[in-house]
Amino acid sequence: MEAKNLWRFLVLSIGVVLVLLVTWLPNKEALDCNLYSGWCTSKNRFYSSAHPNNPIKKPSFSTYHHHKNQHHESEIPQHPLDPLTIQEFNKVRTILLNYPLFKSSSSYTLNSVVLEEPDKKLVLKWKKGDLPLPRKASVVAYVKGDSHVLTVDLETGQVVSQEAITWSVSGYPTMTLEDMVGVLEVPLKSTEFNRSITKRGVNLADLACLPISSGWYGTQVEENTRLIKVQCYSKEGTVNFYMKPIEGVTALVDMNKKEVLSISDNGQNIPVANGINTDYRYSIQKLNGGELRMLNPISLEQPKGPSFTINGHLVKWANWEFHLRPDPRAGIIISQAKVRDPDTSKLRSVMYKGFTSELFVPYMDPTQDWYFKTYMDAGEYGFGLQAMPLDPLNDCPKNAYYMDGVFASSDGTPYLQPNMICIFESYAGDIAWRHAECPITDLKVTEVRPKVTLVVRMAAAVANYDYIVDWEFQTDGLIRAKVGLSGILMVKGTTYENMDQVPNQEYLYGTLLSENIIGVIHDHFITYYLDMDVDGSDNSFVEVNIKKQETSPGESPRKSYLKAVKKVAKTEKDAQIRLQLYDPSEFHVVNPLKKTRIGNPVGYKLVPGATAASLLDPEDPPQKRAAFTNNQIWVTPYNKSEQWAGGLFAYQSKGDDTLQVWSNRSKILFISNSIITAVTFAKRKIHLPTK
Repeated sequence: MEAKNLWRFLVLSIGVVLVLLVTWLPNKEALDCNLYSGWCTSKNRFYSSAHPNNPIKKPSFSTYHHHKNQHHESEIPQHPLDPLTIQEFNKVRTILLNYPLFKSSSSYTLNSVVLEEPDKKLVLKWKKGDLPLPRKASVVAYVKGDSHVLTVDLETGQVVSQEAITWSVSGYPTMTLEDMVGVLEVPLKSTEFNRSITKRGVNLADLACLPISSGWYGTQVEENTRLIKVQCYSKEGTVNFYMKPIEGVTALVDMNKKEVLSISDNGQNIPVANGINTDYRYSIQKLNGGELRMLNPISLEQPKGPSFTINGHLVKWANWEFHLRPDPRAGIIISQAKVRDPDTSKLRSVMYKGFTSELFVPYMDPTQDWYFKTYMDAGEYGFGLQAMPLDPLNDCPKNAYYMDGVFASSDGTPYLQPNMICIFESYAGDIAWRHAECPITDLKVTEVRPKVTLVVRMAAAVANYDYIVDWEFQTDGLIRAKVGLSGILMVKGTTYENMDQVPNQEYLYGTLLSENIIGVIHDHFITYYLDMDVDGSDNSFVEVNIKKQETSPGESPRKSYLKAVKKVAKTEKDAQIRLQLYDPSEFHVVNPLKKTRIGNPVGYKLVPGATAASLLDPEDPPQKRAAFTNNQIWVTPYNKSEQWAGGLFAYQSKGDDTLQVWSNRSKILFISNSIITAVTFAKRKIHLPTK
């Protein structure tokens, strides 16, 4: 499969190593996500009283830690892949307000407004100093029960394309923050719901509620209706309300009509856990248990300042150069990553585009109030929308550069996600390379290179879990994509306080972690989209299978050795790969048209980190929607619309537009085809008791 055009990689990974050789306000002011949580709230912050209609003051950029202030109001795109500016968001909003689809509807939602990237060939030809490429915006809107995908030409001020997509064909768009916040008020208007809460001894003023995506299970109530479920917790006595679930009370809400469709009340005998000593704040822990600091302060000093430079969204460091932009769904998008050849001093392309495509988090509890907890955090909630402002000196070290995100609210008004991404150099005392000659050679040589890397970081607080997403670049040409899991467990209430009370035959779907608290078993799958361009777009995907080769009688004192057998994928089926411990392989991306000095094809190696395979039934509705976890590696022909592993419209989707659906076409991958490669990795959470 020698693809003459571009490559894309979707990599599902919790620890994958890629070894790669504002505003529409009267006063024209941006909304400050850090100050007004109604705009930037994650699923775990929706009980905040802040509201987007409150008067907004212009954010003070001196509050945040930048190398220089980012003047968003006057920003002008410098690169074809730069994100939309505040002026462009406002222009898009004006154009849409005068477009018939929106003029004829008093109620609509703009679920996504992002840059529509120019054609890749045009971007690759573009050089600094050339005339700017035409700027367009891609808009996903929800109007009168249907989804619409529109393209807005910012040069002409016109909507140049519009496609209506009904739910029966696909799912629904990513929820807006206003969607998530708005549904939480609905159950509180229900006497039945409030009664279910208060009879458990919980004061309504202490409620902290979460909007929980309902998935899709083929029931009649799901037909042509956007649904969401709401469950609540008690925050009495602790900010860690996750440890105090009001178990068994679930409201099913019609998101369009803002009505409660049904209320289940199954856990009347389950007490709300006391939450004692669950407050995770250091100030509280210090008061309760004394001084907790066990380490002296540590700091990385750079007397001459950092070695990287950032001009707009273009990052340069050591021998690397790449484009970086925030995105409301993906979070971080890395584009046009190039590494400088030490022999020729020329930049050589490695990757055209890489980002987080989808996150799938299925909980393994099939009971009434848990079976639907099978989150797709990017496609349903927006991974970038859940990104929280990074805390200088804690999330990122001294000399870090902070980049804001500017996104559109549901009516198109731009707002700010301050300190969304940080860029910094990392040195942890590790060794990049070393060699010392042993005494028998009589050569006194010791050579050591310290390992200094460049890190691009984002932290997304998606309800209880915090994902720390890193893109790490090394001077030897390696790119490492990492995801760290932090935060708090999502737990289940129970009547049991001790394992002695649990009958032997009863399965808890997890571990009894504390009195009245069960940690439910679940998986985390993270999907990376990678469009590889190793020395250009003429790339092929090669599986190098490591096999045992037995020697012939008399051939050698050895009975066996390992043999590397290379196979170039020619069809999509060839590249549907499941990793196997006892049938190991390496995976290479090569450019067969570019040779090294000694005649080998230029290439990079894809090195998977720790992983776990999905064990769900392929016909289980959540698994059908997340069928991209059925294999660890996929390769499909390039299609610009196939960027999201769970489909463009993942909310309440049926699984009709996923990576597996695309791959099952099993198209032939000739040299004239562009192709996608996908690799699947995960983290399984089976909790160990600590008490």
